[in-house]
Amino acid sequence: MDELDLLKQDWNKDHSDYKNYEAPEIYSLLHKKSSSIVKTLFYISVAELVFWVLISYVPYFCSDSMKQRLEESYENPWFVGLTVLGFVVIAVFVYLLYSSYKSISTTDNVRRLMKRILRTRKVIKYYVLYNLIMIFISVPLSLYFEFEQNPVFHDEVEHMNNTQMMILLGVTIVVTAILVGLIWLFYRLLYGILLKRLNRNYEELKRFEV
Repeated sequence: MDELDLLKQDWNKDHSDYKNYEAPEIYSLLHKKSSSIVKTLFYISVAELVFWVLISYVPYFCSDSMKQRLEESYENPWFVGLTVLGFVVIAVFVYLLYSSYKSISTTDNVRRLMKRILRTRKVIKYYVLYNLIMIFISVPLSLYFEFEQNPVFHDEVEHMNNTQMMILLGVTIVVTAILVGLIWLFYRLLYGILLKRLNRNYEELKRFEV
């Protein structure tokens, strides 16, 4: 049981003391915990940015075949545009989380702190939604890029009958669904626990507004 739980127990025993003495203490703990949670979310987002940079560019220097494939891919404006968009979105996400951390750290008002928490929740929600949408469209796009750049695969697809095309479509849908599910589970585990704690802090702060 942490400090906040102990203070809440004391408040339940003596409600009158809570308003005069314990409310500032509980607010201070909630403020500190919220700031710490958002700071951790910021560090996670930075680590994610570094991870995707490494995934995108390390193979370029480690494998000649991969280097050639990437160079061919970068000749496609759609691939370049999506790559740039992905890094821009992550960079903006990192900035917004850092901004939330700084604003929460310096906020000394209950209502403003609640607004900062809500803003942080929305930022993470939209970021996760963006990633799920990008995964949803990236598999078909990857298949299209492969069709355009790989002569062998291009010929195989052109000689497919209706049944084989349906099988290819079905496999694409299944793979897309699996990837979306895995990414959703990953972000659920990565951000879910911290967001639950942040939501708990928000609910506690609402009691100060009553």
